[in-house]
Amino acid sequence: MGTIKTKPIKRIKEISKADFIKYYYKPQIPVLIEGLTTDWPAYKKWNIEYIQSLAGDQVVPLYNNEPTKGKQKSAEPTTEMKLYDYLELIKSKPTDLRIFFYDLMKNMPVLANDFSYPDIGLKFFKRLPVMFFGSKGSTVLPHYDMDLADLVHFHFHGNKRVVLFPPCQTKYLYKVPYAVHNVEDIDLDNPDFHKYPALKHLEGLEIEMKHGDALFMPSGYWHYITYLNGGFSMTLRAFSKKPQVLMRMLYNVFFMRHFENKMRKWKGQKWIDYKDKKAIKKTNKDLHKQ
Repeated sequence: MGTIKTKPIKRIKEISKADFIKYYYKPQIPVLIEGLTTDWPAYKKWNIEYIQSLAGDQVVPLYNNEPTKGKQKSAEPTTEMKLYDYLELIKSKPTDLRIFFYDLMKNMPVLANDFSYPDIGLKFFKRLPVMFFGSKGSTVLPHYDMDLADLVHFHFHGNKRVVLFPPCQTKYLYKVPYAVHNVEDIDLDNPDFHKYPALKHLEGLEIEMKHGDALFMPSGYWHYITYLNGGFSMTLRAFSKKPQVLMRMLYNVFFMRHFENKMRKWKGQKWIDYKDKKAIKKTNKDLHKQ
């Protein structure tokens, strides 16, 4: 066992559009910006109790830390619960249950009145602000977003630890074929360097987010997230204009995702085990060549 090497993500107070584009967007470098939300109503209003007051009788799907098995889809909820009750749960005790990709405009559009889209040079896709909720004890499997969007991730109510890995580190992450995540048995908090030797060469970028923080996560960056206590976040996304990125996004969304789920339905656990073995073999072979 050992520890994954990381260095801190730069934290800044504020930035102009020109500087953000020059120093972070164009070179695709992550940065945490503290001042982007302070003039939003959300900065003062958004906490778990406020979301509860709007929850009504909504029922939400919940995800946990367990790898999907057998004929489950690659991202399949483990249970469901009333949103109000789930939020009460994460206030009271640790749980690994999370809300993943909660469509704000579809499920709670009134929240759109509480924030604005930052003028930092990104053309945000305004139809899909999404939210994520978690408790102390919940983690998010290392992955990158299938649509390869540039992301600005805003955190509220509590703290969370985010570790990012640039696309160039994919060769050390044991990426699974036909997926955007790594081998699910890997624990990046307690990495087994004997079983997964490439992890010794992995280098991440780390930050602890607090209420109101905004983290720029460039296209294709892997993210591994740990909730340090109960809280929630919102992600705004901007799609790349680069033809190569657009083609990869279309492949991921319209072919790879459906192919993966069909293979899981057909082959079940044999397909998952086959891909894991292939990922381990390929990564270790490539490491040996280096």
